[in-house]
Amino acid sequence: MAKITFLGAGSTVFAKNVLGDVMLTPALQEFELALFDIDLERLKDSENMLNNLKSSLGSGCTVKAYTNRKEALRGAKYVVNAIQVGGYDPCTITDFEIPKKYGLRQTIADTIGIGGVFRNLRTIPVMLDFAKDIQEVCPDAWFFNYTNPMAVLTNAMITYGGVKTVGLCHSVQACVPHLFHCLGLDSDGVQAKIAGINHMAWLLEATKDGVDLYPEIKRRASEKQKEKHGDMVRYELMFRFGYYVTESSEHNAEYHPYFIKKKYPELIEQFNIPLDEYPRRCIHQIEKWKTMREELVNDKSLTHSRSHEYASYMLEAMETDKPFKIGGNVMNTGLITNLPKEACVEVPCLVDASGVTPTYVGDLPPQLAALNRTNINTQLLTLEAAITGKKEHIYHAALLDPHTSAELSIDDIVALCDDLIEAHGDWLPKYR
Repeated sequence: MAKITFLGAGSTVFAKNVLGDVMLTPALQEFELALFDIDLERLKDSENMLNNLKSSLGSGCTVKAYTNRKEALRGAKYVVNAIQVGGYDPCTITDFEIPKKYGLRQTIADTIGIGGVFRNLRTIPVMLDFAKDIQEVCPDAWFFNYTNPMAVLTNAMITYGGVKTVGLCHSVQACVPHLFHCLGLDSDGVQAKIAGINHMAWLLEATKDGVDLYPEIKRRASEKQKEKHGDMVRYELMFRFGYYVTESSEHNAEYHPYFIKKKYPELIEQFNIPLDEYPRRCIHQIEKWKTMREELVNDKSLTHSRSHEYASYMLEAMETDKPFKIGGNVMNTGLITNLPKEACVEVPCLVDASGVTPTYVGDLPPQLAALNRTNINTQLLTLEAAITGKKEHIYHAALLDPHTSAELSIDDIVALCDDLIEAHGDWLPKYR
């Protein structure tokens, strides 16, 4: 029996979406759904939930939980990754609270910024351990990475793990529906072209019946911007740089040096920026799980509708050779010609029985490529730190980060990195 392995299966809600989708896909009915997580209680929860779902949906899939990662991976045809190393407590708390002592505030801290750097540093070694196992027990498997920081982790798995990997993020498929809904526009029939890097890909074109929709988008956005709303940072970036960006305003507030600034505290109110947003979400999710667990895990009549997650549609395309288009994170093999070849980029990709085939984009508008490169600099230096084990590259990554370097002095950035290294303790490898 062919196997789909889910690493981080204790993410019960996400496992329901991805593997519930698989159960609803006719071409995937003969697969074993192999579950692995280091949290055995959450692993058991997901196993129970998926068995209830299998029964209520009448699925032909087999559900099996593993406590040995290598055995979970053995013979897998596909691997889905949704881990979080260190969790909210202690690691997310550390990522937020220590920078605050230096006056450095964040919103999400899972992509770049000082929080993103350290999230990468504790996750890359775990991912490369996955890669070793995959090379040994399922070397031909496709690895679907849903874990952030998306660009660096996907890069690490391809470049240093030698694993067939594609990074999958919700921001591309949600971009046009979200923007058009907020502006009162109909997104049906809209043709969109999106490319860049993860969480900073750009809506390069939006047309309907051959008509450019950007003038109307910007007209409505300028009206909406006169009052407070939840997407003010992205609208401001669109007005200044010409194009709408895929990932949310709370994320983009910390990807650029313009919005979270001690010298201009009024910007937080002006652009409606939710500082410490991710810790709030974590606390809410932890509390919500206490009540959700019973209804999700122990509901014998639990059901599911196919979600918008890419994974099942990609698996279906690979199994049936019926093509499916995604926005995927892949290495920049000449795809975006004014971004570095060492970078992981997010571009339209075709999925079929041959795998994932990315499409050529060419040059981005120069101002957009320049903004992407500011984030790529930190991504590549973070990866360099993880691979070489040299502490100096952690400093380089932080010194090149747009938000961190706009707020702190060189000495403070180095001291902050040292404090974070010490605070993370055994969650990080030893750096020279």
